[in-house]
Amino acid sequence: MKVRLPLDDATIEKLKAGDQLLLSGPLLVARDAAHKRIMEAVERGEKPPVDFTGHVVYYMGPSPPRPGRVIGAAGPTTSGRMDAYVTRMLELGMKGMLGKGSRSGDVKEALKKYRAVYLAALGGAGALISKTIKSAKVLAYEDLGAEALRQLEVEDLPVWVINDMYGGDLYVDGARRYKIPTG
Repeated sequence: MKVRLPLDDATIEKLKAGDQLLLSGPLLVARDAAHKRIMEAVERGEKPPVDFTGHVVYYMGPSPPRPGRVIGAAGPTTSGRMDAYVTRMLELGMKGMLGKGSRSGDVKEALKKYRAVYLAALGGAGALISKTIKSAKVLAYEDLGAEALRQLEVEDLPVWVINDMYGGDLYVDGARRYKIPTG
């Protein structure tokens, strides 16, 4: 299913764990260090550096671009490192996250409460993913290098819905379907 970013409630309501999507539009990028700074700013009573309303945040650290490219490899990083920030980011209006790996029970509950989704991209495919990125710019925290807050413009970025707003979990449901023991 083709999905235009940023997300709205009507789109999120249609998404179910296991759906394959092609994302197009503006996609924010932030990892550990950027999340930490965003939360520090909010705790001081400052506005975050961008309006997160409706946005999906991609947990990714790009490599330097090759000549003629807008970005280098752009694969997902492990999402669990950002679990501590998720509820607050959802309160700021974020509607989705994109990364790899499973999420905590608290994150799954927050997705239901705030009507949001967790998406995954294929790990190890950073070079292929980079071909879907049409532009990239640093929005804040340039001193963080690869961990700076960025905005990408993507076209048909392939992802899967892992956790939907209804409590669906592709990792759990998939293992159950194929009778694979889970942790």
